[in-house]
Amino acid sequence: MDAMKHDPLLARRAIPADATVATWRAADGWPVRRFDRPGSGRGAILFQGGRADVIEKYLETFDDWHRAGWSVTSFDWRGQGGSGRLSPDPHVGHAADFVPWLDDLQGFWREWTAAHSGPHVVVGHSMGGYLVLQALLERRIRTDAAVLVAPMLGLRSPIGAAAGGWLARFMAARGDPARSAWSAREDERAVARRARRLTADAGRFADEDWWYTQNPAIRLGPPSWAWLAEAFAATARLRADSRLATVDAPTLMLLAEKDRLVDARAAAAVAARLPNARIERFGAECAHEILREADPVRTRAMAAIARFLDEVAA
Repeated sequence: MDAMKHDPLLARRAIPADATVATWRAADGWPVRRFDRPGSGRGAILFQGGRADVIEKYLETFDDWHRAGWSVTSFDWRGQGGSGRLSPDPHVGHAADFVPWLDDLQGFWREWTAAHSGPHVVVGHSMGGYLVLQALLERRIRTDAAVLVAPMLGLRSPIGAAAGGWLARFMAARGDPARSAWSAREDERAVARRARRLTADAGRFADEDWWYTQNPAIRLGPPSWAWLAEAFAATARLRADSRLATVDAPTLMLLAEKDRLVDARAAAAVAARLPNARIERFGAECAHEILREADPVRTRAMAAIARFLDEVAA
């Protein structure tokens, strides 16, 4: 155990002996895969990843928080990871509506907070960041603090957000909305392009495929046209929601200003409307997966979160 705590590679590629991976049943009976690792009484963190993410990708981050005394929990969103699929094609990330994910978060949060001593902190990355903030907006969850990491509060599109949203709606309405929005490619050029969008750290990028080799069933490919259409629409609705001014939970937002997947400027504009939010910005050295970036970026990001959580714990 001591070796795992201090060896980054072991922390990234092994489920800790004191952690459990189990199944939680949502209100409708849907099986959701969860990860729990008890801490030493400092408080509890619930981490929620982005589209196509899996618990395993963030084991290193969970280990850092655990060594700081926090209990750490995470679950795979329904439709991805180890929580089943919402599409007939197991490699397509489909969702016609994001509400079931909000329902799952609300139900899980209620049970999880009852079972863990506070402070209770919620951390959301990318799509998970959108869902966390939407849940706070709708009063589905109440948290002592929130950390939003490269949150999906606007999407980047090569043709612009407005045109991208229109195209997604058009394509979803013409044909099977659960079909893939683009073809998955695994050639060398495509893999390199994906790496540039996610992280400059080759080792951490390779961890994802390593875990998929161990458990191919957790791999997910491109989104469906329906998911894409709803992502454009849902984030636009959130940005226009006057209730943002009522979300008073202390919030730290980590933004990669050169993010190629989500719109950091849109997220910054949302943060400016939250009454108790602060931003930690990263420049060209940082891609989308801030907590899986090269050490100079990741170390700074984790330090910013640690300072923020020190305030919360105090």
